Amino acid sequence: MSRLVSAICAVLLLAASTFAQSKNAPKKLGIGQMATAEQIAGWDIDVRPDGQGAPPGKGSVKQGEEIYMTRCAACHGEFGESAGRWPQLAQGKGTLASNDPVRTVGSYWARLSSLFDYVRRAMPFGDAQALNNDELYAVVAYVLNLNDIVDDKFVLSKETWEQVKMPNANGFYDDDRETTEKAFWNKRPCMDNCRGPVTITGRARAVDVTPEDKGAAAQ
Repeated sequence: MSRLVSAICAVLLLAASTFAQSKNAPKKLGIGQMATAEQIAGWDIDVRPDGQGAPPGKGSVKQGEEIYMTRCAACHGEFGESAGRWPQLAQGKGTLASNDPVRTVGSYWARLSSLFDYVRRAMPFGDAQALNNDELYAVVAYVLNLNDIVDDKFVLSKETWEQVKMPNANGFYDDDRETTEKAFWNKRPCMDNCRGPVTITGRARAVDVTPEDKGAAAQ
């Protein structure tokens, strides 16, 4: 009898193990297919700040001007000043600390790779990724020239990548609030019934922003 019990237990354990394995195994739905190396390469087009990942090719400011006027100026303006509500690309230097900052490639963008990667993936608007590598380098070179970052003789390529010095390269830094603000953090913040007394600190009439109603009685 003990041999029979042992055999039954072994069968049950084997069944339980098989069930657990089948339950945890990835489900095959029978749709889709494995991406090929060529397909993955088509999406793997990011470029690092040091230029690693940039494609082969080159383009001059002069070549970029012609392409820009044809493919980009309708939205961004002939001089990067923006047409209508489309993003402004050029100028704006010295405005970031003002009440009306103008964030452009020359005033705000810290890395050439950000400009290159964005143009490569998303531009021209409505025809993204239509530019070949040489056209891409040329348009980016021209936008840099509009911002006085390179001269009109400049040719952008992987070899000249590190010659480009973005004006706001040192304008970004890591979030340092854990050290710079920690001294005045409240270790026991109020979590319930926190509302204090409500006080009126100003009235619209006092600062002369209340529209006049000629038909209303004077107060």
